[in-house]
Amino acid sequence: MGLLQQILPILILPLLLLLGNMTAKQVPKVYFPASPLHFKVKQHNHVQNGGVPNGNANGTNGHSQRKKYDFISIATFLQSRVPSLFEGYRTTWWLPSGHLQTLYVVAGDFTKTDRLIYERTLIQAPDGGTLGLDMCPAPADAPDLPPDTPIIVVQHGLTGGSYEPYIRSILARACAPKSDGGLGFRAIVVNFRGCAGVPVTSPQFYSAGHTDDLRCALLYISATYPDAPLHGLGFSLGANVLTRYLGEEGENSRLRSGIVLACPWDVVKNSWRLENEFIPKTFYSKALGGNLMALFHRNLESIRTLPPDDRLAPQIANILSLKNPTLKDVDQAMTRFIGGSSPPFPFESADAYYVWASSHHELPKIRVPFLAINAADDPIVGFVPSEETARSLTCALAVTPSGGHLGWFHGGGWFGKPERWIRQPVLEWLCAVGEDYVADSKLGVQGRSRTIERDGFVLEKGKDLVGFRFVQRGIVVDGLVPASTDPAAQLVSGL
Repeated sequence: MGLLQQILPILILPLLLLLGNMTAKQVPKVYFPASPLHFKVKQHNHVQNGGVPNGNANGTNGHSQRKKYDFISIATFLQSRVPSLFEGYRTTWWLPSGHLQTLYVVAGDFTKTDRLIYERTLIQAPDGGTLGLDMCPAPADAPDLPPDTPIIVVQHGLTGGSYEPYIRSILARACAPKSDGGLGFRAIVVNFRGCAGVPVTSPQFYSAGHTDDLRCALLYISATYPDAPLHGLGFSLGANVLTRYLGEEGENSRLRSGIVLACPWDVVKNSWRLENEFIPKTFYSKALGGNLMALFHRNLESIRTLPPDDRLAPQIANILSLKNPTLKDVDQAMTRFIGGSSPPFPFESADAYYVWASSHHELPKIRVPFLAINAADDPIVGFVPSEETARSLTCALAVTPSGGHLGWFHGGGWFGKPERWIRQPVLEWLCAVGEDYVADSKLGVQGRSRTIERDGFVLEKGKDLVGFRFVQRGIVVDGLVPASTDPAAQLVSGL
């Protein structure tokens, strides 16, 4: 009996720890700037979205509530308008780890929820490449939306598209009418070249660091909806592109705000982890490399019809020779050559490309409200830029204890269907920046005013590779139908 009494606690302790993790709230650790810039917001005279009255949140007295506007930091903005971020959540009990959360992102059945119908517009970039812009709601379905309705500009993950469940989960609510409990916004998903059925029409693809395609899309959107404020939303690789754009543009950004989820930040450090640790390399890096190879093969027929060039054509045989490659193998054989315009492409190695493509160093340059959310147990992203956030002016970084890569599943009871906790803080953020944030009148003015027309293109003056030519509009896209129905080809498509 004495031996049993000694062994029993050892047997029970792991179970108690698991149960404790199941019931404990996962409250994010939030990093803020050390010396923040204060930006202009509409004054709150009442509690909104479960937040605190703005006057109290600012530590001001009742007289300040007579003002129309306040100037507040990103910390006060989040605390008063994105309360769910600080309340945390309880992870679904049978998804207690980052690996399981990430696996459910891939293997979960999301075909019966958040269905969206997009209207696709194809535009051509000055280099000849094609971008697919998927709008929700389609203009014909929402003819009465005012011209100044906010537009959410979305960047998806590595080989994804507008069909991704993590995108639909948010846009289904954000684009629903206010009468149905939505935000009443528009959204446009910018599908990367060759992704989600967008044709490949030039030797150039896309990458974690190339931002000119986003500029081309924003130029078109701004020209089509000149009165609409634009707000960025990025996922994984698309989060990296969005972060780099906001840092590169600074106060000239066409986007008035940005929120990014599962951004890979320091691509050098995360690549080392994916290539040198057993589980990340065996499962995630090879899955991601396989996704890129599948994308290349899906577009191979179009690629072979392109005019010969000195970057892609010499690499085709080498790319096709790869067998079960890791992500770095594909980046070494393909991305470093054709992941963007020249210069800076091609790079001498994948490592050199990773140094250039990283986004963490862009945070201090961002001049619009910016929120990043990562999970501490993300098996793909192992580094978060807390120090760079402290040196920024308008950025906040929230790190949840769990969530995996683009997961953040909670609820579902014992064996029910989990929901994405991340949706609520993202919607609160979008509502706040769309309705309360008052952008500086100078924001993006230079970019909006400097355009010229040449050879059928609308170009940004001084940037020959930033422009657009309209190709086609009115293509109906079912948001439940991915570019490939092969589950293996979709594995971990969210990076």
